[in-house]
Amino acid sequence: MISRIDLRGAAFPEGGIDRDLLPRAELDVEAALEKVRPICDDVRHRGTAALIDYAHRFDGVAIERVRVPAAALERALAELDPAVRAALEESIRRARLVHREQRRTDHTTQVVPGGTVTERWVPVERVGLYVPGGRSVYPSSVVMNVVPAQEAGVGSMAVASPPQAEFGGLPHPTILAACALLGVDEVYAAGGAQAVAMFAYGTEDCRPVAMVTGPGNIFVAAAKRLLKGRIGIDAEAGPTEIAILADATADPVHVAADLISQAEHDPLAASVLVTDSEELAAAVEKELDVQLEATKHVEDRIRPALSGRQSGIVLVDGLEQGLAVVDAYAAEHLEIQTEDAAAVAARVRNAGAIFVGAFAPVSLGDYAAGSNHVLPTGGCACHSSGLSVQSFLRGIHVVDYSREALAEIAGHVVTLAEAEDLPAHGAAVKARFDWKVPPSK
Repeated sequence: MISRIDLRGAAFPEGGIDRDLLPRAELDVEAALEKVRPICDDVRHRGTAALIDYAHRFDGVAIERVRVPAAALERALAELDPAVRAALEESIRRARLVHREQRRTDHTTQVVPGGTVTERWVPVERVGLYVPGGRSVYPSSVVMNVVPAQEAGVGSMAVASPPQAEFGGLPHPTILAACALLGVDEVYAAGGAQAVAMFAYGTEDCRPVAMVTGPGNIFVAAAKRLLKGRIGIDAEAGPTEIAILADATADPVHVAADLISQAEHDPLAASVLVTDSEELAAAVEKELDVQLEATKHVEDRIRPALSGRQSGIVLVDGLEQGLAVVDAYAAEHLEIQTEDAAAVAARVRNAGAIFVGAFAPVSLGDYAAGSNHVLPTGGCACHSSGLSVQSFLRGIHVVDYSREALAEIAGHVVTLAEAEDLPAHGAAVKARFDWKVPPSK
């Protein structure tokens, strides 16, 4: 069911492993751009009416309004299963513990006497938070979006999630309940590219936002790419993925369970095992068959995901080559199931999040580790980070110089301005000294 890629004995150039050798889902955001462009333009011009039309076309539901009434949020929380509420509350508590520690403080550097530069951290004023709602329901994504935004000090936030025919055109009630738990009262029944356009351009009901975050399908990713610049974005998140670096000490039951858990998301989800143990690879293959017998979503999600070109078992010569492979792959989620897993994890350079040892499965991070599960996919972890408090903060340099401090450096400023053939830049300094600039030291 799951393919093998044998890299044993392969010699890699000094620049590293060719990423094209590794499993990866096909994701053509460029092609999707042409599909989402007219949708976004339509929302820009017709606003709420366009959103209502797309709810009928894409979600198969007739709705009269897009904004979720406050009473629906209150009712969803009141009717929430107590066990689910307790689990969400604990997830929120742990997420706050971690994200509160990420808040940066302003810092002032005295460059010279009378001359300082302060880096001031200012939250984005208003954000749009996207929560998927297609094949599954993701109240955990409400937590992962809202908590870091709140801890950053964002003053205004709105959540969008697709309308559900089963629930009268509202988003799933568990998503609404999670919003209510977190004190978010601005929620919209809108999904896909049209939700991103609503946030970017605004409608009669929804004020425009400065930034959009959250995972979504290829059309959400394409809309983010299209509208980036008008809005800030966290990332163009694609199909979810897990890579597991394991040696002969790993338990094949654990490894197989974790590969399946990621494949459960979507037929395009990627599940990759990197190992130097052919015995472990064979045992995992057998265990996959065993566990699938007792698993839900096998034919519509898990089997297509595990058998797709995006998944596979990669055989390597040893730990060093295994580390090179996972760094080249730059997984959204990377599990380390090896001897001395913590030491191995410390050597990884590229991953959205790293899960160390046999008792830190990705599922823990999805819900209750305290970490964030909105992470870079498609190899973007080599240059991008997961969602955090920092995502919602902007650093602003505040420059404060006295007359004496400016006078000390004025000659250098004028010299550099003239070297760049920008004499007016120098004149702006000269004007402060009656055109007499003392020589810089």
